[in-house]
Order: sequence, then structure tokens, then C-alpha cells
Amino acid sequence: MKQILAIFFLTSIFYGCNSPQKNENSFSADVIIYGGTSGAITAAVEVIQSGKSVIVVSPDKHLGGLSAGGLGYTDTGNKSVIGGLSREFYHRVWLHYNDSAAWVWQKHSEYGNKGQGTVAMDGENRTMWIFEPHVAEQVFEDFVSENNITIYRDEWLDRENGVVKTDGKIESFKTISGKIFSGKMFIDATYEGDLMAEAGVSYHVGRESTTQYNEQWNGVQTGVLHHGHWFKSKISPYKIPGDSTSGVLPLISTEYPGDYGAGDNKIQAFCFRTCMTNHDENRLPFPKPANYDSTQYELLVRVFETGRKDWFDKFDDIPNKKTDTNNHGPFSSDNIGKNYDYPEASYERRQEIIKEHENYQKGLLWFVANDPRVPEDIRKKKATWGLAKDEFTDNGNWPHQIYVREARRMIGEYVTTENDVLLKREVPNPVGMGSYAMDSHNVQRYITPEGYVQNEGDIGIAPPAPYSISYGSIVPKKEECTNLLVPVCVSSSHIAFGSIRMEPVFMILGQSAATAACMSIDKNISVQEISYDELQKELLNKNQILTLEQLK
Repeated sequence: MKQILAIFFLTSIFYGCNSPQKNENSFSADVIIYGGTSGAITAAVEVIQSGKSVIVVSPDKHLGGLSAGGLGYTDTGNKSVIGGLSREFYHRVWLHYNDSAAWVWQKHSEYGNKGQGTVAMDGENRTMWIFEPHVAEQVFEDFVSENNITIYRDEWLDRENGVVKTDGKIESFKTISGKIFSGKMFIDATYEGDLMAEAGVSYHVGRESTTQYNEQWNGVQTGVLHHGHWFKSKISPYKIPGDSTSGVLPLISTEYPGDYGAGDNKIQAFCFRTCMTNHDENRLPFPKPANYDSTQYELLVRVFETGRKDWFDKFDDIPNKKTDTNNHGPFSSDNIGKNYDYPEASYERRQEIIKEHENYQKGLLWFVANDPRVPEDIRKKKATWGLAKDEFTDNGNWPHQIYVREARRMIGEYVTTENDVLLKREVPNPVGMGSYAMDSHNVQRYITPEGYVQNEGDIGIAPPAPYSISYGSIVPKKEECTNLLVPVCVSSSHIAFGSIRMEPVFMILGQSAATAACMSIDKNISVQEISYDELQKELLNKNQILTLEQLK
């Protein structure tokens, strides 16, 4: 008997010492969320508030995606359709700026309520829609700490063989570091849709043809000139103007752009939403990239030579004498045509693309502020601007998130198209609303048959009223996966995604996805099988806005 006890004791010690080693990289929760975007964090908050456990596995070290990455001049559209935790985010921003201590570099009275169609501070509704990057990031960090959300940062999905799937359900996924995350439900809230793709869910990259979903504004849109981001003068694309034998200037494609309305595998341009200031106490001069090459910006010189003076038109004011600076004009921060392989690219290749965009944009800023070929009035004014010292302080004051305007898009139970956005058909089972214009940035820069340079793909078509987004657009087809929801890379056409792809909408859909995930756990059914009537009741209780009727 003593011998048996001794063996048991030694065995217990052995397994006691080794079981942590075996399990230290395995983690489980009711819901596993992959991503660190605004949609990911609101989804996590909803899971906790619904009484379930959650783990957020974030490739990013910083939370909030673009909302905390420079896009502080929120693309809201009709604010009345922004409810639930999404509105709570903007309420918390309002609370921050309602404190005089928040106004470091200027008084609140000096800032006022600036905005073209976007009121910065809505006192009546206690929301604020324009903000500094670090303020947004802190709100997301507060969401995490207040709700005791478990989060693993800088964890990247193993895209080789990281997803374990059984009978149409994800059992777990592994990250490159070796950690394994198991759950009952999974939410892919990344901009790229990597978990969705590795789980074997159907998706699309690029533009569909106009005939695929009976749309007008999808596919190649040569000859369509919206906004002001096109060449309004006849500018030669050749190194020696008018001489096609001299070679083509940088950043111009020599490929045929495609037939009007045809589909392709190209996506709209990316950029960084830079946070600038002309307040000397907080300003750092634009850095000159190590590989700076002024010839990359020769086309911009030719734009300036036509007398174009709208360079500063998208220096949108945010609090404390800063900007959310976006692309504007035919040659600006959008690095057109340099991101086509990004959605499917390896992590290493994506980092190369991101670095190429960073070098291009930093070089552009330095060029306009310093090169004598830039008109003197623009160059001198630009030189008074720089990067804000108190933003992105651990990243050289440069945004930590590139603007992934579009990557993969799921082909789910329901595909949202322009016919939904333009209210041409009734949307089934709505779980949120959008209202912003169908907005695609330029997709390519090409040479016209007449021998001039032109941009293509910039589209802006406003819906007649806010539109509903179907539950079917955030769930895969049942035969492909039964325990995954996708609130960011939603099931939609390219041009419809141009409206859906706004940060408030991602937060709305993140909360709705989490609500559905928790209901599926409670009912022990697939995400496709939950009762919409029950889901609708839950979402309405959480102050989500689902239909126009709620606004009447």
C-alpha cells in the first residue's frame, strides 16, 4: 500500500510539473475574437455584457484600428442611425472633451464646432464625432479595462495550418507564437479577413462587374469623374512631355484599365490618415525618408504647374490644433495601384506594402514642404506644418494603422449590393444601418487613348436615406462555417462596401455579431439558425437602430 501511495505521489508530482508546460499555450473562452479594430473591441464588450467569456486575439498592439489610427474626422453620415455601443464610444469622446483639461493646445471656444457636415460636439445628444487619435485609443482601452476583457496583443494567426475545423465548426486556431485559442463561437473583426479565409469561407477580392449583381457603380468606371480627385487638365504621362518614347513617369500604369463595367482584381487605394499640426510647440518637421527620391513626385509638379491650388483642402481640423489629413486631389496621399496584392499577401509582403506606402507618403510631405519646384506659396505654407509630437509617440509620430479601405469581402448568406444601399429592395433581417455615400477611392492611374494621365475608380454616390444591413451579410453560408461571424469584411459588393466600410458601422456590426454569437451559445445552434425575431428583440433592447421606421 505504501508503495502504491509512493508511486501515486511521484506520478502526481511528475504530471503537476508537466501539465502547465503542456497547457500553458492553450486558452479557451465562449467567444474568441480575432482583431484589434473598433469592431473587435465593441464585440468583446458586448460578449462580456451578455454574460459570456471572451478572449480578444489582436495582431495589433494598439486597439481601435483606424478610429485610433488617425481617422478622427469620423465619416458618420446620418448620426441618428448610430446606436448601441457605437454611440457609447462617441459619448465617451464627448465626456473627454467636455472637460477643460482636454484642451491642451487651444481653448474649446477657439475650436468651436468645426466640421463640414460633421458637427464636432453635439451637446444635445452628448456625443462628439471629431477627436484626436490618442483620445480614441484611450476609450477603447477603457472599454477593455472596465469589462475585464482578456486580450492577447501582437498575436498573428498561423495562416499555414492554424485553423482546426470539425464538421463545419471552428474548434480552435493557432497563432504564430504557438498559442492555441479554443471557443464555441468565433468573430473575425480584422480589416483583412484572415480567419475567415483560413476557415474556408468564400470571399471576393476586387471589383465585381456591373452585371454580376445588377449594379451601375461597380467594376471599371473609366470616364466617371466624381469628387475632385482626377486630373482636370491635360497632363502628359511621359518623362519628356508628349514623347511616348521617353518613358512613363513613376506611379502611372501602362496597362489597359479595362472595359467599362468589367470586373477586376484591383482594390481602392490605401493611405495613412496623418495627424498634423502647425502649432510650433507640438510640431515636428516632416521627416525625410532615407530612400527619398524626388522623381517619384514629378507628376505632382505638373499638377501644380496647371495652377491647381487645392492641396490643403483635406486638412480637417480636430481638437488641439491638429488635423486628420486625408487624400485630396489627383496626386496626394493615396498610393494608387500599389496595394493590389495586399489582401492575399503574406505577413512579410504586407509589411513591405505598408512600408512602401509610408515611404511614399513621408516623401510626399517632405517634397511639398521643401522642393523648390513646388509653388512658393504652397511650399512655404506646407513648411509650417508637421507631425504632432503627442500622437503615435512610440511609432515616430506616424500612424500605427494604414487605412485598409478594402481587402477581402465575404460571400455570405446575403450579399449587400448598391441595390440595398440605394433602397431599391427590402433588406431582410437587419442588424444595423449605414448611411454614408458609396465612396470608393481611386483604383488605378492610367494613360488615356488620347495620351494623357487619368485616375479611375473614384466614386461617390449618396443613398437617398439610411439603409439597413442584413444579418446574412455578417454570417457565412451554413455549409461553409456554422460558428463564425464577420462584422468587418462583410458580405457585400465592392461599391456597397464603399458605404459600409465606416468605423461607426463596424462598431455597430461588431456588437450585433457578438449578440448573435451569445444567442447561438445559449440555444446551442449555429449562427445561421438563430431566430431573427429573438435577435431583433435583443438588439433593440441594446439600443441598436435597425430600420428607418425606428427613426420616424
